[in-house]
Amino acid sequence: MIIPNRQHFSRGKGEENSLTPELIVMDINKSLNFYTKILDFKVIYDRPEKKFAMLEYQGSRLMINERNGWWETGKLEYPLGRGVNFQIKTDNIEKIRRLLNTHNYPVYQEIEEVWYRRGDKELGQKELLVQDPDGYLLRFAQDLGEKDWVH
Repeated sequence: MIIPNRQHFSRGKGEENSLTPELIVMDINKSLNFYTKILDFKVIYDRPEKKFAMLEYQGSRLMINERNGWWETGKLEYPLGRGVNFQIKTDNIEKIRRLLNTHNYPVYQEIEEVWYRRGDKELGQKELLVQDPDGYLLRFAQDLGEKDWVH
């Protein structure tokens, strides 16, 4: 009998991630360097023999797996992940910018303040976009609170 291991999905406080993207990468070491050395993600667990790692940054998780032929639904060419961006919440977007500057890593879109309407409120955030080594678009977002929507 197989017993489900809910810890596999746990965020540590009994909470579970409903969605954890798994990104196919071309070079696991290059990707690990980018996410952990440049952006300060933490490795939650890995399987080096499978060239796989589960990463986390302030509660946001993603998996990276070096290309192995599985689950490829089409031709893979740079930039990977066309048509999608991954919003990653941060409590300090300026720190992300400094980390990228320190490593001379290019930014896709500089920090800007944006407001999105939800009903009769607007939710604000500062956003910074960067592409990882494989071209996946990461949108770091720092909360600015909410205000009434002016029609």
